[in-house]
Parts: sequence; structure tokens; C-alpha cells
Amino acid sequence: MRDLPRQLSVDELAALFSGRSAFVERLAQTEDPLGRAREVARGLTREEKREALATHPRIGERSAEQHGGDADVLAELAALNRDYEERFGFRFIVFVNGRSREEILPVLRGRLERTEEQELDTALAELVAIAEDRWRRS
Repeated sequence: MRDLPRQLSVDELAALFSGRSAFVERLAQTEDPLGRAREVARGLTREEKREALATHPRIGERSAEQHGGDADVLAELAALNRDYEERFGFRFIVFVNGRSREEILPVLRGRLERTEEQELDTALAELVAIAEDRWRRS
């Protein structure tokens, strides 16, 4: 397991965060970017937060972290993703951490009951957790 780095380039951070955004650009200018990512995220505007979340794949889409799920589970995830994006205007982000897609369904259902502000903060915290995990596993 790798320790968190003191400095990372924009390209290295973009790989960890699934794309380039104002958030990634700010982190690249920060010493200890992954250690300070939550602090930097709190200082983002609403639009910058949304931009950072838009770079990440939707839950249920193919990625190294996501696995499992039969056709019914995938269909329900797709429907809940649509509901979530219609309600909040940004993607549902969760640190999968080895859980199957079926195990994510109750998490997504529960988060649909929250406020937009709660979800922006939670989704960004999840995005940071994903990036930290990717760094440690690389």
C-alpha cells in the first residue's frame, strides 16, 4: 500500500479523479493534494463541485472498481441513476470498495432522500475516497 504523495501533477490527479476539472487543477497546485482534497473541495463553487462529479463514470457502468449484478440489478441501477440525476442534477458517486452493484442499490435509494447540499458534499467525499484508494492500489 502506497503512502499519500506530497505532490502530484494534473495528469496524475486526473487519472485518480477520472478526469480533469477545476478541482483537479487546484489540487495539483497544493502540497499534499490527496490529504487536503476534502478541504479544497469545501472551497469549490457549486458549479465546480458539479464539474468534478461529472468526470466520474455512473454507477453500473464498466470500471475497474464495479463488478457483478444481473440484468434486473443493472436495470434498477439505471432507473435509480436517472432519478438521482433528475433530482440533483449531478451523478451519484459512491466508493464501491469491493461491493457488488446489488449492494449499492440500498445506498442509492437512501441517498435519494437527502438534500442537494448533503449530496454534493457526500459525493465529493466519496470521489476523494475513490481517488485515495486508486493511489494506494497503484
